[in-house]
Order: sequence, then structure tokens, then C-alpha cells
Amino acid sequence: MRLSIILPTHNRLNSLQRVINGIQEQDYPADRFEVVVVSDGSTDGTNEYLDGLQTPYRLKAIFQVNRGVAVARNAGIECAEGEIVVFLDDDTVPAPEFLSEHDRMQARHGRDAVILGPMLAPPDFRMAPWVGWEQTRLQEQYDDMEAGRWQPTPRQFFTANASIERRHLLKAGGFDPAFRRAEDVELAYRLEEDGLRFVFHPPAAVYHYAERSFESWMAIPYAYGTNDVAFTFQKGRSWLLPTVFREYHSRHPLVKALTHLCLSREIPARASQAALRRLILLSDALGLARLSHLACGGLFNLRYYQGVADGLGGRRAFFASIQEATLS
Repeated sequence: MRLSIILPTHNRLNSLQRVINGIQEQDYPADRFEVVVVSDGSTDGTNEYLDGLQTPYRLKAIFQVNRGVAVARNAGIECAEGEIVVFLDDDTVPAPEFLSEHDRMQARHGRDAVILGPMLAPPDFRMAPWVGWEQTRLQEQYDDMEAGRWQPTPRQFFTANASIERRHLLKAGGFDPAFRRAEDVELAYRLEEDGLRFVFHPPAAVYHYAERSFESWMAIPYAYGTNDVAFTFQKGRSWLLPTVFREYHSRHPLVKALTHLCLSREIPARASQAALRRLILLSDALGLARLSHLACGGLFNLRYYQGVADGLGGRRAFFASIQEATLS
């Protein structure tokens, strides 16, 4: 068995079916790969669907109580039989050449490479404006990497589209279940320390059918912020937060003004978030993408810095760290 696709899922039956259909269309021999689907406490008919699914490739279904995506992926890795693990999410539909391209690049770049593919906006799907903003930022990263302006790093290791030899995952100990967000980036830092290098390959593409409420989108940057504090102090990434604080000064003036006004101040924060949400929806409806994206960027960064501040102990600790980074 050459490849094992690890596919965690939780209560996204319709989306999962779309992904499975995409896997069925691969131009890769069915006897050379398997799919390990881990249902993480699904209650929407996913388990029954998987029980009755007939596929030309080997399909393994694992059912567990809801314990988070890190535990689900670890269960899939443990069960996998392929030499190379290929990660997908339950909302990323692979292009027909997806597996062939991952396999080809794994063979080309040697045994210590992590192959990263892009998540593209589907042409037949309209994203919420905040998700569209996120997709635009991703595309900017892809364009920069493809043009060679900078090389991929652990921060581009998204388990919606990546491949790596299984032995490296086992050696690293898999994903840390303590993290429910950015658990992939945390693992990537450890992989880098083990000598692995990251390679971006645009043809190994998936289409990202992302559906996210405004509230769930707002929770993402906050989790990233608190996790970056944990990565710094619990995981020994002493360089991480100083980098965050130095980069703060290059942020858009709106971001810095919003942060100074709202950080750890409940009433201004609530009012600003409500006003910016209305602005996002209105500007999107009017086709004013630049204005919508500016508002999304302001909110995303505010929530990220709030996560950092809460991880550090509050507003005073956050701005003291910003000042220290400036002086150094």
C-alpha cells in the first residue's frame, strides 16, 4: 500500500459525501491507496453512510466519541497501512490528479519532505464574506510561494492538503490532543526540528467548500492567539511571540487603532465587532470586496491579539510586550 488518506469528520455528512465523490474520481490506481475515515462522534447519519459505502479502493471507517480532530487523525495514522499519509479534511474535495501529484512529488523530493498543496476556491460555491477573505489571504500565500518570494514553513502545514511519510508522524508522536486549533502547525514545528523540509506543489490541489458561521470564524483567530502563547512557553518556541510583537508594528493602522481601543475592553469590543460585522455584510452585498476585506482583517487581527493578551494575562502585559519588542 503506497498511500493512506486520513480523513476525519464530524457531522458533515453532505460535505463528506462530496469529498468521497472526489476521491472516486482520482486518476490513481485504486489498489495503491486506502482511505481511513475517522468519524469523531458524528450523529447526523455519517456512521450509517460509511457502514454501507462500497468503494473500488480499500475503505476503513473508525468510529469514536467526540474527542477532537487531533485524536481523530492520530487514530487514523495508527490504523493506516500506507507508506505515505495524505491528509484531507471533510470539506476539501481533491482534484482528479491530487493523489498522483502527491505521490510524484514524494518520490522526487526524497524521504524527508512534507508536500503541501493548495486549497482553492471552488468555482461552483459562494463563500460567506469572512470565509472569502480567509481564502484570499491563503491565495496570496500560494502566489508568493509559487513565485519563490519565500519558502513554505511549518505555518503553511495545513492538514486539509498535505502528505508525509507515516514513519515521521509516528516518530514525532502524532498530533497533540491538547490543541483543538493549530494542532497541525504545532506538529509541523516538531517535524521541522526532526529535519523535515516543506515543499509547496500547486498541482496537488483541493477545492475548499468552507462553510463557517460568523461566530465560529471569530473563534479561530482567538484560538490561534492563545495557542501561540502556549507554543512559546509550553513548547519551547521562544522566538514565536517576539516575532508576533515585532510584526505588530507593520499592521494596518486600522488594526492597531482597533486593538488599542478594544483589547480587553468588553463594551468597545462588542460595539466594534457588531459594527464591523454589519459593514462586512453590507460591503459584500454591494460588491465592495476591498472594504469587506479590510473590515475582516481588522476583526481577525483584533481577535488574534485578544487571544495573545488573554494568554499573557491581559491588556497591560500585551502592550508591555509590544513596547519591549520595540526597544529591542
